[in-house]
Amino acid sequence: MIDLLLRFEPILKEKIWGGQKLIQLFGKDSTKKNIGESWEISDVKGDETIVSKGILKGKSLKNLTKQYTTEFLGEKVYQKFGNEFPLLIKFIDANDKLSIQLHPDDALAKKRHNSFGKTEMWYIMQADEDSKIMVGFKEDSNEQEYLAHVENKTLLELLNVDDVISGDVYFIPTGRIHAVGAGVVLAEIQQTSDNTYRVYDWDRQDIDGNYRELHTELTKEAIDYKAINNYKTSYQVNEGGISEMVSCPHFTTNLVSFEGELEVNHKDKDSFVIYMCVEGEVRFQYNNQEETVKVGETIMLPACVKNVSLFATLKSKLLEVYIK
Repeated sequence: MIDLLLRFEPILKEKIWGGQKLIQLFGKDSTKKNIGESWEISDVKGDETIVSKGILKGKSLKNLTKQYTTEFLGEKVYQKFGNEFPLLIKFIDANDKLSIQLHPDDALAKKRHNSFGKTEMWYIMQADEDSKIMVGFKEDSNEQEYLAHVENKTLLELLNVDDVISGDVYFIPTGRIHAVGAGVVLAEIQQTSDNTYRVYDWDRQDIDGNYRELHTELTKEAIDYKAINNYKTSYQVNEGGISEMVSCPHFTTNLVSFEGELEVNHKDKDSFVIYMCVEGEVRFQYNNQEETVKVGETIMLPACVKNVSLFATLKSKLLEVYIK
């Protein structure tokens, strides 16, 4: 029986660029100094999240997938992915800027790493004044120009740089070069993959004086040199309801923005549904179970859970994530 609201114990990751905001803003429990990522729902090998409460406490995400199959994932999702849970859900604190990087697509990742590719999206939750992200090229580029700028450590000259504020959304398909700037906290939805091709890491060293590995050769077959006019995703906020922000073969993400009570029906979905609270606080009610999800927390509904009641005493926002 899996018709339950599921909560998982986050896995907190120290990063050279991490900080303390996941602890300060979201109350994540850690004594570590540089928390860069909170893996909320993960099936990455060695980093499988565990149910944190209820009758399934102690079960891993992998356990649930194998035991409950279509009831948990949905029939079409299970047919496509089997026992491999397809999404990795994170909160990220970029206290310092991340490396300039990109990710391989499914075909290349399968060939090189026997894994999924890494299409992802960002929802900016908090940004310090003048915070920026780097995404895509300003103009179409090519391998010769790209490699010359990598060699000269002037790659930033080719990249599109945007100022960001809370509520901004970016879709990052595989092959698109990108980096999160310092002072940004975001929610990230991505394929289940930890494959990152690091192009440039700002010549920084770790506490032992070592530089992180770069993967310039690996990027040659993976990179997309095409530029587009606007990298920021536009969307409409439907106050008191649900609006679609991003939809691709790997995931769909909607924004749920409301105050008061909202009845949600998932009868049209053949998929699990994940909710990330990005503002406020929401109480979920299903049958006799209640769970309160605060900003920076995540909850999951198995595919068999269809009708859920949501309650918010103050204006709140959720990211609703599933697979069409």
